[in-house]
Amino acid sequence: MDFTFSEDQLLFQDSVRDFLVNEITPERIRSSWDTETGRSQELWAQLAELGLTGLTVPEAFGGLGMSELDFVLLAQECGYVALPEPLVNSVLVAVPLLKTIGGDLAEQWLPQVATGEARVVAGIEQNLLAEDAHVADLVLWYTEGSWYALTQEQMTLQHNESVDPSRRLFSVSVNSDVDAVANGEQAATLLEAALNRGALGAAAQALGLAQRMIDISVQYTSERQQFGQAIGTFQAVKHHMANVAVRLEYAKAPVHRAAYSIAHGEAVAAHAVSQAKLMACEAANLAAKNCLQVHGAMGYTWEVDLHIFMKKAWAMANTWGDAAYHKERVAEHIFADGAALGADGTLG
Repeated sequence: MDFTFSEDQLLFQDSVRDFLVNEITPERIRSSWDTETGRSQELWAQLAELGLTGLTVPEAFGGLGMSELDFVLLAQECGYVALPEPLVNSVLVAVPLLKTIGGDLAEQWLPQVATGEARVVAGIEQNLLAEDAHVADLVLWYTEGSWYALTQEQMTLQHNESVDPSRRLFSVSVNSDVDAVANGEQAATLLEAALNRGALGAAAQALGLAQRMIDISVQYTSERQQFGQAIGTFQAVKHHMANVAVRLEYAKAPVHRAAYSIAHGEAVAAHAVSQAKLMACEAANLAAKNCLQVHGAMGYTWEVDLHIFMKKAWAMANTWGDAAYHKERVAEHIFADGAALGADGTLG
C-alpha cells in the first residue's frame, strides 16, 4: 500500500495553506466571536472560488469529484488555522451523505454546494448538538433512527454555549410535519458512514491543531528570556516539545490510512478511523497540555493565541465519538474471534 501523496495533492495543500494562514488570523477569529453568526459569507465565497466547497461534489453537479484522500491534507490545514467555517463537515460528511441519498435532494443541493451558494452541514444525535446549523441552508440531521433534510423553516434551533467560542452549537427539534429522507437499515448505514467521516475530519484537524500549538510554543520559548537565555534552551522545555512532536508524527500515518480506507470503501474503515482519531486527538491533547505548561499558564489568557487552538483541540476530542467509544471499536476488532493480529493484520 502506497501512502505517498502525489505532487498535485501536495501543491494543492501548499496553496490552501497559504490562503488560510493569510486570511484566518487569530485576530479575525477573535473578531468573529462578537458577530451575530460567528461566520462570514465573504470567506465562504472565497473558499468556493478555490473549489474547496465542491471538492467532493461529483463533476456532473459542478464539483471537482475528488476523494477523501485528496481532502485529508486540506482538513489538516483547516485545523492549523482553527477555521471556524463548517468546511470540513460539509466536504467530508454532508456532501457524501447527499450523494448517497441521491434523487431530487442531491440534484437540488449539490450544484449549490459546489458554487458556494448553499451551505449544507450534517449532525447526529450522538454529538447531542449540531454545529453551524444556524447558518446552514440545509441540515442533514439524524435522530431516533431516521435522517432528515431540514431547511431553516423545518426545524427549531436552541443555542448552547461551547468551551470554544468559535463553535456555534444548537439543539435541533424537527417540525412534526417533516418526513424523513432515510429510515431503518438505510439510515443506520448512513449513520455509520457519517460518523466515520466526521471522526476522520476531527482527526485531521487535530493534527493541524497540534502542529500550530507546537509552532506557537517554539516561537514563544525562543523569545521568552529567563536567567539571561531563552527558555527554549532549557532541557525540560525541549523534552516537553519533543514529546509532542513525536506523538504527532506517529499519528499522521493512521489518519492518512483512514482516509484511504474510506475513499476505497474498505471493510476495515471503521477501526482504521477509530485508531486515527484516538492517536490524533491524543497528540493534540498532549500538545495542549505541554504547550500550556511551557507558556507558564499564560495560554489560558485571552491575550495569548494558544487558547484558541487548545479549546478547539479539546472539542475535536469529544465530537464524532469520544476516546472511550473509539477504543471500544478498536477492541472489538482486535479481540474478535479469528482476528488477524500482527503488523499486517492489526494495522493492515
